[in-house]
Amino acid sequence: MLHQFLTYKNLILHLSLSLTLTLLLTFLKLPIFFLHSLHTYIHPDHIPPGSARAAIRRPDSDSSNPELRKRPKSKSKNNNKAPDFDENNAQIFRLKLDEAHLQTRLYFPDYSNAFTFSVVAVSSLGLQIYLNPDSSSSSSSDSRFLINAGFVPVLLGFAAVSKLVAVLGKVSAEKSASRRSEKQLSAAFGVVGLVVASLLSFKCSPSVLDFDFAEVDGNGRLFVAVLMGCLAGFLFMPAAKNARAFWLGTDQIRSDLSMLSCEWFGRMVLYVNHAMIVFTVLLWINPLGGMLVNKNGKVRNAEGLFGNVGFSASDFGKFRLCCLLVSSFMQLVALRPNLQMYLNEALLCWYQRLHAGKVPDLEFSRAKVFLHNHYLCLVVLQFLAPPVLLLLFLGLSRVEGISSEDYQYACSVLPCSAFVREVAVFLAWWILFVWAVYSSATIFLYRRCVLYMS
Repeated sequence: MLHQFLTYKNLILHLSLSLTLTLLLTFLKLPIFFLHSLHTYIHPDHIPPGSARAAIRRPDSDSSNPELRKRPKSKSKNNNKAPDFDENNAQIFRLKLDEAHLQTRLYFPDYSNAFTFSVVAVSSLGLQIYLNPDSSSSSSSDSRFLINAGFVPVLLGFAAVSKLVAVLGKVSAEKSASRRSEKQLSAAFGVVGLVVASLLSFKCSPSVLDFDFAEVDGNGRLFVAVLMGCLAGFLFMPAAKNARAFWLGTDQIRSDLSMLSCEWFGRMVLYVNHAMIVFTVLLWINPLGGMLVNKNGKVRNAEGLFGNVGFSASDFGKFRLCCLLVSSFMQLVALRPNLQMYLNEALLCWYQRLHAGKVPDLEFSRAKVFLHNHYLCLVVLQFLAPPVLLLLFLGLSRVEGISSEDYQYACSVLPCSAFVREVAVFLAWWILFVWAVYSSATIFLYRRCVLYMS
């Protein structure tokens, strides 16, 4: 019995970890805890007198008086023609998200399942990398397949990737969650991404991008190009939301409402996250990446510094993978500030509409507050999927103990070694590249006043 346990310990550890994490995440409700205490807003249609106080009031109002300061009546002759404006119905209320609120949101089951499945898959990949089983064992192919247990993290990883890509496609097609123009742009960028991905997969030289697809055949390259095109289309709207969250969270609009933007720590996270994404993307682009690699080991004169100073080739490869890992973790850390800024967009809309004229029309802001609350879990999925996909692709690229003999059916379609190694890292880089291009371009348009927050 002990001998059997030691022989199949990897398989037992994987199954035990997956089952334990699934039970813990389900019964402890960690997906809900991950979003707990974020502030959302409610803009009711009618507030009876003497009810709860507003969260935001006029700066010159008396804090001891629970009632809002009434506007003085105009002495104009046309006063009888102006419509009445009741400030009680212009109040907005701030509350903390809890379990009861989150469970009523659209796409909450999808978010909870995706969160649980992603944690289990990433943990299983991490365990396989830590165990580092020996694929050159002298045992038979069938027994080695069970002893190494490499099929468990690989299957969980590919299943999690498929689920997250499908969820991204599902939320991108949601009818009322985004404008029609955004959906059209998303489809257009998907087509452009497919064309660019085909060029990179079939025609790109390693002198431009530091990737080598020599071992990947035509079917594998076509599959990768289609997947890259889908990701390019699905990530447009999440990246645009991320850019708006960055613009609002770092107080680029110079608002006089302190609760609109992040505190100093949140701003630092947003800045570091964006800078880390751009820096990581540039590491695979030549000749920028080649500037950090020491290819010869000797420097004879100042003119020969390029390619002669920096990391060794192996250390530079590890450094780039570490940057991918740090970028994914930074995106996860920035998820809550980004989500809070998404909710604060509704507050900004209410504030702008309230001061747009003598008699504000708050119907648009009321609808905006409702939609931001209603599609909260949809936006969480859009912010959660990219960093988790990064972790999954990075984990799949580092899994040891995978051979074509163990995955004969899959390797008959795609070459295992090339797909799991080079292509997985390339897909992780592509996600970061698309995210950096979309978010940087959107921030630039905000800076040039082509786009504006509303």
